[in-house]
Amino acid sequence: MGENAETQVQTKLQRHQKREKQVLLFYCIECEDIALKIAAQSDLITLQSINWRNFDDGFPNLYINNAHDIRGQHVAFLASFSSPAVIFEQLSVIYALPRLFVASFTLVLPFFPTGSFERMEEEGDVATAFTMARILSNIPISRGGPTSLVIYDIHALQERFYFGDHVLPLFETGIPLLKQRLHQLPDADKIVVAFPDDGAWKRFHKLLDQFPVVVCTKVREGDKRIVRLKEGNPAGYHVVIVDDLVQSGGTLIECQKVLAAHGAAKVSAYVTHGVFPKRSWERFIHKNNVGFEKAFSYFWITDSCPQTVKAIGNQPPFEVLSLAGSIAEALQI
Repeated sequence: MGENAETQVQTKLQRHQKREKQVLLFYCIECEDIALKIAAQSDLITLQSINWRNFDDGFPNLYINNAHDIRGQHVAFLASFSSPAVIFEQLSVIYALPRLFVASFTLVLPFFPTGSFERMEEEGDVATAFTMARILSNIPISRGGPTSLVIYDIHALQERFYFGDHVLPLFETGIPLLKQRLHQLPDADKIVVAFPDDGAWKRFHKLLDQFPVVVCTKVREGDKRIVRLKEGNPAGYHVVIVDDLVQSGGTLIECQKVLAAHGAAKVSAYVTHGVFPKRSWERFIHKNNVGFEKAFSYFWITDSCPQTVKAIGNQPPFEVLSLAGSIAEALQI
């Protein structure tokens, strides 16, 4: 075998060992910023476009550009189910892409939006998390097999069992981004991680076991649910509250009050998914140094909810930790 042939074989073997593959990444309109960041992470990722149009009656009029050219290619779609209004048009594309003779199909849905609605506490409750999982489980199989479904920090651990065999869920986490940021802080040796309830502790404590831990809990007093310190000592530490998502932020604020009352030097928060309906993030913004919420030195979120990121920017105490690098790596799995 000649030298050039040997070199070519070695190159092929190295590529195979690294499992590198060219990925064509489609994305919804509101994910354009993070899609650009993902593509910037790797020469192996090329962005593709879709014409997101509507008929006069409001229903989608969609067109996948260069559909013929994606045959035999590894294809991915970056979704954001930020509201029921945008889910249908994205599902239409998600169901269409695997049928275009692609080599494989990956759906990246960083935030699984119905995840907090998984319980049936009485007859008549509708567990919409299960409904969404069933919809995604029926994505058509591509030539390469079942769809790979990438989700970050799903709300309830049992929800991983809601998905059927036609999809292969890959559950990732944003916690490594938080750990990297914490190690950059000037008081990195004085960090304590706090969990607002037992659910957050179950999800994340093994990923953060190098830090001392504080656990809060909610107890019912009459008609109110009060946050109490369950275990751990926050006194003198920079305490970082960790959870998967935030809605109104009420629990985080109550938790912050309790930690401050027990001597925390300062309090910060991290959530993977900053949902913040009705602009509830505004209660955390530092305005003229007034208000107890300023006790949050930092509030870290990821860009899993693009509309929130666009609204907040980097107004203190908020910092956005991008999932782009993690998603780029997941697309190579």
